Amino acid sequence: MGMASFPLLPYPVTICGLNELADHRRLKASHVVSILDPQWPDPPAFADYAPHDRLLLRFEDIVEAKPGAQAPAEQDVSVILALGNRLETAAVTHVLIHCHAGISRSTAAAAILMARRNAGREHLIFAELSRIRPKSWPNALMIGFADRMLARGGALTAALKDHQRQIVHDFPEFAEMLLRSDRAHEVAAVTDDQWCPTLTELAGRTKQG
Repeated sequence: MGMASFPLLPYPVTICGLNELADHRRLKASHVVSILDPQWPDPPAFADYAPHDRLLLRFEDIVEAKPGAQAPAEQDVSVILALGNRLETAAVTHVLIHCHAGISRSTAAAAILMARRNAGREHLIFAELSRIRPKSWPNALMIGFADRMLARGGALTAALKDHQRQIVHDFPEFAEMLLRSDRAHEVAAVTDDQWCPTLTELAGRTKQG
């Protein structure tokens, strides 16, 4: 379900996708972070939620600018960091973070909240992320913005690369799915082992293409 009490944060966090929202009503989250595509309708599941403080962000799950597309921006990351500041003194019972699939934008947002207060613990951040949301592939553009804004000197981005490498190793089927998406170049960049010949071959084709 993607639920755990983060030792790197003073409150419990749940990460999920749209199809899991109805299942999390019982959490009675005090704070919700919704990340949706620009034109996506508001999830009807929230009508059944207890009163909560909700932050809504809208941008596409892409990692580079594309004509006519709305990529994550520094302002979006700034808003997430500002939320982290507010949560430090708020009455927080549970924070729910969701995007469409609970894989990329929401996991990046959770990592950013952790990174804000855990300088020098970047690898622990992604280890904890893997513990609560095993199949995660955080949006690299969002992580890159956070790295610069938090003055981490590339440490957060480097930890993300190691996380991606571990995900590819642990979940080759998931990695193969990503190789057939617009994240193929990210998977190819961290796939250089021979433990999965099919995946290595697919990654090689991506690198050549």
